[in-house]
Amino acid sequence: MAKLATMNIDVFKDKAIAAADLLKMMGSERRLMILCQLGRGEKSVGELESLIGLKQSALSQHLAKLRAQKLVKTRRVSQTIFYSLASQEVEQIILTLYGLYCPTDQNEDISNDD
Repeated sequence: MAKLATMNIDVFKDKAIAAADLLKMMGSERRLMILCQLGRGEKSVGELESLIGLKQSALSQHLAKLRAQKLVKTRRVSQTIFYSLASQEVEQIILTLYGLYCPTDQNEDISNDD
């Protein structure tokens, strides 16, 4: 196991707060499912609705929380809003969780290397 680097306690505290906030947002099963689907690539609200099985009103509330915390970003085409992961940090965490909890024989790639 790799050793963790030493860090100034004030910097460490700030980083710990940021990490805890991120993990709190991922602590919801539904939000985690949304993030995992977005780890597979950009999705519209309609696509997420059918993939996750949430009604649009509930899905929109979760997406609003994720967007407010800058875990997801949006792109609009006409009246359709597309969501994607907002940062490499979020993508790396989702990839790690996917590898730990969703292994497949095919080791399906969920990264956004398009």
